Amino acid sequence: MELLHVDSEIKKLVDSLTGANNVLLSYVHVKIAELDWHKQELVKQIAELTVEAISPEQVNQISGYLDTWDSVSFDDKRRVVDLMITTVAATSDSLNITWKI
Repeated sequence: MELLHVDSEIKKLVDSLTGANNVLLSYVHVKIAELDWHKQELVKQIAELTVEAISPEQVNQISGYLDTWDSVSFDDKRRVVDLMITTVAATSDSLNITWKI
């Protein structure tokens, strides 16, 4: 809920930029930076909570998949990735993976 609120606040600030003067632009820039930092902290907390939510059975299942990864079905590989990765950000220059573990 709080993450949605922060996103909403950022959107409101961006929408308010139409016709803004330099003082208002400066204020909005600082406020967006603060909200973005807060958003990143919330995302990090969510990722940490998600890690704690992985059951021992899931860990055992993942371990079993890793031993036979080449023969694991695509759907099972996707499930493993869903359990282990929070985000993947790819550009032409870089690849950034945020792991849950």
